[in-house]
Amino acid sequence: MRERWIVGALLAGLLLGACGDPASGPEASPPARATPDTSTAPTSTTRQRPAASASPDAPDAPSKAPTVLYLGDSLAMENQEVLGDLLRDQLDARYTSAPYSGTTLCDYLEGGADRSLVPTADKAAALVRSLRPDFVVLQFWGNSWGYTPCMGGITYDKPGKTYFERYEADMKRLTDQISAAGGAHPPTLVWVLQGPDPMTPDRVKGVNALYEERARASGGLVADAGKTVSPASARNTWVQYLPCTSYEHEHPEYCTQPGLDRTALHHDKDPLHFCLKLTTTTPKPCPVRSPGILRITREITRVIAANAG
Repeated sequence: MRERWIVGALLAGLLLGACGDPASGPEASPPARATPDTSTAPTSTTRQRPAASASPDAPDAPSKAPTVLYLGDSLAMENQEVLGDLLRDQLDARYTSAPYSGTTLCDYLEGGADRSLVPTADKAAALVRSLRPDFVVLQFWGNSWGYTPCMGGITYDKPGKTYFERYEADMKRLTDQISAAGGAHPPTLVWVLQGPDPMTPDRVKGVNALYEERARASGGLVADAGKTVSPASARNTWVQYLPCTSYEHEHPEYCTQPGLDRTALHHDKDPLHFCLKLTTTTPKPCPVRSPGILRITREITRVIAANAG
């Protein structure tokens, strides 16, 4: 139990840090602001953008370019620039991202009484009213420890069904607020299924099942990005490496161990995130090519492409 607690504390710090310093928390690490796609200045991730359009299995561009809003926690924080590049390159999408590290669904709800890690202007409904997106992509690992204030101390390790009941209730409230904010043309929600949890695999299975149920109930979509970072024969088994895909063979910079025909999904010191570089203090997009991030964002892009236009 002590070893499990130590690993859990480490993962909690990493989740808050968004590929950053495990000791940093939300107070010391201001999250990214929501920014429409207006800048053409290159960033480290943009300079290393994937050659997505060169892939034979790249999705066809829809007849109408979609507007996409991307919300989430530290996983979305590290993914946001790669996803934006893919959506713009392949779908000519208008794209805005507003992830905040260490958050969960209740942080994006309007009208909450508890302290939130997301400012009022970047609540989900506020951004939907402002941007009028066609799709809202929600990527949340699912807070299971006690560091997110709006969860009110509810954690996965407590007995009973309280954690899943609270998570399910927050999902419905968030869906309802986003739908109401969209007015006559509410956006389609895309729930991103998570990859295997190295600490509590049953928790992630439960969270993913709730995402699938909520999508069915509300006419939303599911992007099983977690499947792309899981063994083909063991969807809920955590691994650090997987065999290189055909895309990674064609773009060997993403096949990190070609001699073994495998690629790294996680940094040696971070079993939760998919960025292959540990950065410090301030949460930010992943600055290096990372196969796990590309796998996840390609699947999100594929689902949006199949349902846009």
